[in-house]
Amino acid sequence: MTSAADASNPRNPAQIKAVCLDLDDTLLDSQSAARSSLRELLGTDRAWPVWERTTDRYYARFVNAQLPFDVMCVERTRAFFAAFGEHIDYAEAERRENQRMEAMQRAWGLFDDALDCLDWMRASGLRLAAVTNAPSAYQRKKLAAVGLADAFDAVVISGEIGVAKPDPRIFHTACERLGLQAHEVAHVGDRLTTDAEGAARAGLSGIWLNRDQVPAPRGSAEHPVATITSLRELPELLVTEIAVPDFADLVGQTP
Repeated sequence: MTSAADASNPRNPAQIKAVCLDLDDTLLDSQSAARSSLRELLGTDRAWPVWERTTDRYYARFVNAQLPFDVMCVERTRAFFAAFGEHIDYAEAERRENQRMEAMQRAWGLFDDALDCLDWMRASGLRLAAVTNAPSAYQRKKLAAVGLADAFDAVVISGEIGVAKPDPRIFHTACERLGLQAHEVAHVGDRLTTDAEGAARAGLSGIWLNRDQVPAPRGSAEHPVATITSLRELPELLVTEIAVPDFADLVGQTP
């Protein structure tokens, strides 16, 4: 695993012309919104670790097309309460999930490093794409709610194209919509395997946004990726390590 200071691009340098970004927990602070919604539902967020584990299990079933998104949300809520010995029927789980979802949507917001980074990349001439795993209407509502509906040259959503990260096809779809080759595009996301390594396997420059600075898994990755801990580090990485062409003079202007 490499850092912003020692990242290297094994492909031809000075070729990055566009950046793809994950949405949830990369640009949008989805975890904080979800924790806020759980507090509103339960009066506490002490059960957050159980919610996270339950979400990981059920969201994987949605991504793998085993459950529709709305059904997944309700079944996740049933499983969450069952973990504490409360067995509720589908209708009651749906009611509680709707209450939680409304609270979460009220809490949606961007990380404080997101807009400056997007503005810098746009001013630098880079094309931008959002690449996200979720249903179409849900993600487009989220983009509109946080003021990013028109921020991207391309928006690629798994629910619209039928494949999800880390499948190479979703990254290649983004490149095609940007009119670029994979080696001309970088992808940034908060999940090492799903985002950074998935993008690298597809031929893009993979960048792991490790906001919580969790230790990287042991052993060298088959496809090396760069690591940053904030989007404030991304401009310098793009200029000095991944070599965005013609923008070396902008290093001192990073947000």
